[in-house]
Amino acid sequence: MEIQKVGVVGAGQMGSGIAHVFSLAGYDVLLNDVSADNLDKAQALISANLDRQVSRDKITESQKNDALGRITTTLKLPDLGQSDLVIEAATERETIKTAIFEDLQPHLLPHTILTSNTSSISITRLASRTDRPEKFMGFHFMNPVPIMQLVELIRGIATDAQTFDACLKVVEKLGKTSATAEDFPAFIVNRILMPMINEAIYTLYEGVGSVKSIDTSMKLGANHPMGPLELADFIGLDTCLAIMNVLHDGLADTKYRPCPLLTKYVEAGWLGRKTDRGFYDYRGDVPVPTR
Repeated sequence: MEIQKVGVVGAGQMGSGIAHVFSLAGYDVLLNDVSADNLDKAQALISANLDRQVSRDKITESQKNDALGRITTTLKLPDLGQSDLVIEAATERETIKTAIFEDLQPHLLPHTILTSNTSSISITRLASRTDRPEKFMGFHFMNPVPIMQLVELIRGIATDAQTFDACLKVVEKLGKTSATAEDFPAFIVNRILMPMINEAIYTLYEGVGSVKSIDTSMKLGANHPMGPLELADFIGLDTCLAIMNVLHDGLADTKYRPCPLLTKYVEAGWLGRKTDRGFYDYRGDVPVPTR
């Protein structure tokens, strides 16, 4: 099946990035969100990021204009039913994702492939709540989408070969690299990354090191481009906690127990960059550690 029309659910950081790369690769993109303000912000962000690519000679002005012309927006979820491929990029909560697929289902074309950008939730379980588990799989992009080269492809227990092959071809057309993961909690990247971040938070919680010393140690001692606490703020502490809870619940191993300090920050609403405070305070000219 030739995929031409792509529907993206959710116009946040991930959804806007996904719309960006698909439109630039020549796909017609319909971007949906429950908020008109979010859709306006997404279009402005996509335009700014395309401008940045033009300024760095990654793309031409003509390519930018063509990409922007391929993106349309809608507040009505059923409008995405005419897509060949739907990518759900909503909040990392299973109840929300399930509700989206259930609301979308009556409007889908028979051949439409459903995918989720979930970073941790069971693909098999999400697929089982639809009328097409064989045409459902995980399509996990990394943040920021226009820059990161990896896409995790996750098959549920019912995903058929045609669906997997179609999504694999899409990844190739996007100019990205795929990694195939089995449908276990958090897949590959977050199964490895999140426990490291969680352990860094435990290191802070137990007073082994300060925010600055922990991040400096991993940047200079392990050659990481960002420290783990800085990275957690970038990802969003609520997302980090959600993934750790999925790992803890799904694998029933105490080594995945979320650090109480991570829970406390989320309870305070200090979620990282998106709220201007997390392990760093971003309200000034320079980020300042909060501990």
